[in-house]
Amino acid sequence: MLRRLVVLSALFGFLFGFDEGVIAGALPFIGKQFSISAVAEGFMTAAVPLGAVAGAIMAAVWSDRLGRRRVLLACSVLFGIGSIISGLAPGVVVLTFARLLLGMAIGASALAAPMFLAELAPAERRGAIVSAFQLMITVGILVSYLTGLGLANSGHWRTMLMLGVVPAVVTFSGMIGAVESPRWLVLRGQHEEAADVIRRLQPDLGRVQVDRMVADIRDRTVAPGQDAGWGAFLASGVRQVTIFAMMAFLLQQVSGINAVIYYAPRILHSSGFGSTGEQLLGTVGIGVVNVVMTFIAIMAVDRLGRRPLFILAFAGTALSLALIAWAMGSGVPPVIGLIGLFAYISVFAMSLGPLPWLYMSELFPLQLRSRGMALASVTNWSFNFLVVFLFPIATTHLGTMTTMALFAAFCSAGVVYAWFWAPETKGESLEALETRLAVPNVVRAGGD
Repeated sequence: MLRRLVVLSALFGFLFGFDEGVIAGALPFIGKQFSISAVAEGFMTAAVPLGAVAGAIMAAVWSDRLGRRRVLLACSVLFGIGSIISGLAPGVVVLTFARLLLGMAIGASALAAPMFLAELAPAERRGAIVSAFQLMITVGILVSYLTGLGLANSGHWRTMLMLGVVPAVVTFSGMIGAVESPRWLVLRGQHEEAADVIRRLQPDLGRVQVDRMVADIRDRTVAPGQDAGWGAFLASGVRQVTIFAMMAFLLQQVSGINAVIYYAPRILHSSGFGSTGEQLLGTVGIGVVNVVMTFIAIMAVDRLGRRPLFILAFAGTALSLALIAWAMGSGVPPVIGLIGLFAYISVFAMSLGPLPWLYMSELFPLQLRSRGMALASVTNWSFNFLVVFLFPIATTHLGTMTTMALFAAFCSAGVVYAWFWAPETKGESLEALETRLAVPNVVRAGGD
């Protein structure tokens, strides 16, 4: 059962990646059909992260009220509706609205799915299981790039965008019969149901072990009417965790990853690849590297640990972005810029891609988890929006080379931050991490 739930939850990562990446292949053809300014292009492309801000906030509220499973079901419906409207859009305004809906689904599922996975997974496998969500994001991006390449000759951008309906139907069908998170069941006072779910997920555990797990989870909750307010995030321990989770996403976004994902053909054009076919083929290559290196991340994250990978992530992305910027301005063969892009994607996929999502799902106390993850997610999507919206404007006024150099500078700052502040969380249960990283009873102490 655990494997099935992991696959189902990770499929939301596929939808995330597909709906983010498909615009890269569709954008050249949308631009030919509709007259789009640089500002309109930036806003339409960035509508996904803008909608994701709202989605993350809504998921924070409804994940605790309705449960993780019901939120993911609602996300499936939004993914399907957004994909259909995208494919039928008569103009840029409707297309932008559809991408806002898709963004809401992405933002909500990107909070609920990693939380669901972290709360289901055994401690010793949690890193790999939560990282499966990031793996499926990369698979979704690759499939969207292959779709763009396959339909490039026909220019059927509407078909590209509407294909997102298929995985949406699959996730909806699968989640209908899925179990709920045992930790959410304990939050609602359903202790027997939680124990039953744990026994089904981990059949090798004995009754005493299961009862102890439920008791540990129960000890981390508060009685009804004593729920912690937002002031709990200012308490010592939780405050540091909150700042770190938000900074992890801020630095991830200003590394420029979504500028690369959304505008890969334009970056390849600046590197010297002239034809649309060459640009889309290079984009597919980026997608393949992204998937392969994320597989490696899944194997490494529970062995090497989070902290060393996080530090190396920023160093590697800084160096590869500097290579890309140098290649754009020095007149070297275009393949040098492509090597830099492949190196950047490789390092990002191995570390900087999955780690903020994993940290976010691990660090917050149970009683604050959904709201804490929402704060981190809003940071993620807000800076995602800014980077994607400003990228075409920045490249128009500063040039692509200077813009990539700025991303390299941000990654250099990330090395320093990760060195001083990144914690290690591998191999510990969520309850043990809560004890080590947060002041005991901080939830009760921080209530309104």
